[in-house]
Formats: sequence, structure tokens, C-alpha cells
Amino acid sequence: MKVKRVAVYCGSASGADPAFLSEAKVLGTAIAHAGLGLVYGGASIGLMGAVADAALAGGAEVVGVLPEILSGSEIAHRGVTRLEMVPTMHERKARMVKLADAFLMLPGAYGTLDEMMEIVTWKQLRLHDKPCILINTVGYWNALLAFLDRAVEAGFLKAENRLLLEVVGSAEEAIEKVNFSSRVHSS
Repeated sequence: MKVKRVAVYCGSASGADPAFLSEAKVLGTAIAHAGLGLVYGGASIGLMGAVADAALAGGAEVVGVLPEILSGSEIAHRGVTRLEMVPTMHERKARMVKLADAFLMLPGAYGTLDEMMEIVTWKQLRLHDKPCILINTVGYWNALLAFLDRAVEAGFLKAENRLLLEVVGSAEEAIEKVNFSSRVHSS
């Protein structure tokens, strides 16, 4: 399967370390330079807004998917290529999965973690075979990765399923993995 669009799960806040915002901008630029489209949560703020703005500045198609519950909070990004409003958070996640060919994760909190765990679980259940790539910006996800390793040690997670969540250190590495995956699946 050729990767045409990537979904990015990330925070609607910018975080305390300037590296988080910087990496989001680098990712948006890298998505555009790779000729990919972006699917994301539809916000104009935080890491979400930064990745979308950078992708747009690079000429990428950017599709935001925003649940109606957030539409009145004035966070909707009105400058994206297409902003889709959906009734619920569940429908947002399902729509993003349908639109995307790969999933990239930047720092975030509850929502990002929820989306990440669901998409990797779906891959484990063979509901999809799309790349799931965690960008571990300045070690933000180290504690989660240690937990996953502990889950393997404790017998709750099979070692081969632990590998379903690929981990990279930068946005550039994530895009390289997406491009490699696209070449492997199309040959």
C-alpha cells in the first residue's frame, strides 16, 4: 500500500519544552516535502496547530477532523484544506483511521495516548497493517516505553506485538520509515 496521507496524533498544548513545538513544525514540513498529506485532530493550537501550519506552508493537503463537542471552543483550524466535523470523539478516530495510511505520534497527554493505544491495538488485532510510529522527542515517551517493556516481561504483551509500535527519535526518521514502508508494500 502506497502511503498518501499520514495521521498525526499529538497534543493541543505546546508543552513546556520548546523542542516539542519545534519537532511538530519539523514534522509538518517533512510531511509536505515528502509529498504526503496530513490528517490530524483539526485544532489550530498547540502541537496540532504547529504541525498543520507547517504542512500547509509546505504545500501539503491538510485534513482536520474535529468532533462537534469542540467546535464551539474556537480551536478549529479554519485554514486547513478540509475541516470535517464529526459528532463524537469515536467517530473522529474512525474517520482519521479511514483517511490515513500511517500513524505518527508526537508528545501529548490523555487524547494522544488514547489514540496511540487504540491504533496499535487495532494493528495487533489485524484490523489494519499500517505503520504506527512513535516520535520520542527528547525522551518524552521513555516512561511509556519502559512500561511496555515491563508488560512484555510480566507476560501481558507478546514481544512481537511490542514491536508493532515503532519508535524513532525525530520527525525525519519517522518520515523515512513511512517512505520505506511505502516502498516495501508497493513492490
